[in-house]
Amino acid sequence: MTTPGSRETATAGTVTARIVHALHQQPEVSGADLARMLGMSRAAVWKHIEQLRALGYDIEARQARGYRLAAVPDRLLPGEIQRRLRATRFGAEIAYRAEIASTNEEAARLARADAPEGTLVLAESQTAGRGRLGRHWVSPPHANLYASFVLRPSIPPGDAPQISLAAAVAVARALVAVGAEDVAIKWPNDCLLGGRKVAGILTEMDAEVDRVRAVVLGIGVNLNMPIEAFPEELRDTATSLLHALGSRVDRVGFAARLCDELEEVYDRFLDQGFEAIAPEWEARSCLTGRAVTVECSGRRLRGIVRGLDPDGRLVLDGPQGEERIVAGDVSVVDGYAAARGTRTTDDGAR
Repeated sequence: MTTPGSRETATAGTVTARIVHALHQQPEVSGADLARMLGMSRAAVWKHIEQLRALGYDIEARQARGYRLAAVPDRLLPGEIQRRLRATRFGAEIAYRAEIASTNEEAARLARADAPEGTLVLAESQTAGRGRLGRHWVSPPHANLYASFVLRPSIPPGDAPQISLAAAVAVARALVAVGAEDVAIKWPNDCLLGGRKVAGILTEMDAEVDRVRAVVLGIGVNLNMPIEAFPEELRDTATSLLHALGSRVDRVGFAARLCDELEEVYDRFLDQGFEAIAPEWEARSCLTGRAVTVECSGRRLRGIVRGLDPDGRLVLDGPQGEERIVAGDVSVVDGYAAARGTRTTDDGAR
């Protein structure tokens, strides 16, 4: 861990993380006990305690009794996330930033520096957060989750887009785990609540002709952002868990659960292929059976979505016959409110 604004990759092995772990384990811990555990002087322990206080930890010092953890800050601090993990790789190493241009850019830099698979970049805010097609991702501080993972899958480069589809299943699971209902997946990379976007996924690949060197998996989830904080043009199409549930979400708990779900889904994808995950993806699809328009490769297509093919391509039944779409921008003809109602049948009845 580190003071706000500094740059340090924090893991469970750092001194401050070990202090936090000790304070969580016992009601009170003496400075002498911490000094013995860490192999340093009590004065050095006090300096680390001050670093934690600067991060927002409320640590009380009681004469002749030691330190007591009174409160934990609402910050995505590595030690707090790691103590809740079941995952063994995703989140084992966390690079935490108070503010950053883009978590995906930082994860790509770490990937080039040989960061291990599962390395997670987290930021409290982004100044240049990105979604698909170069769109800006609104990233106010201390409200949401802005996360990017370094992946090193042994798959052909052509299969890399399936990672976004698999990740959407993991994000949906994490949303359900905190009480969200009516969670839907919109091909290729969004999760919706009540027909409004609550999460987006952006994957970027570094590859050679026949192998993937690394994939950066970026995930943004609107957690505790009030609707009035969204730009006016997004208030009818975006939402947050705070708005949907009526209460704030534990951001640290959500981040840990997302790591757990991602590792399980990702490993299943690597072992069994996307077809092992496809049924769960299809069960949450808000597009299957819908009339949509798709902007792709300079064309505008219209038709009924029939689902995904085994490679994760969108299958569209259009006026010119069946189309299989690798990437594109999809809009439901009747709007996303319609995606919560009945689906269009083969003859177009509703």
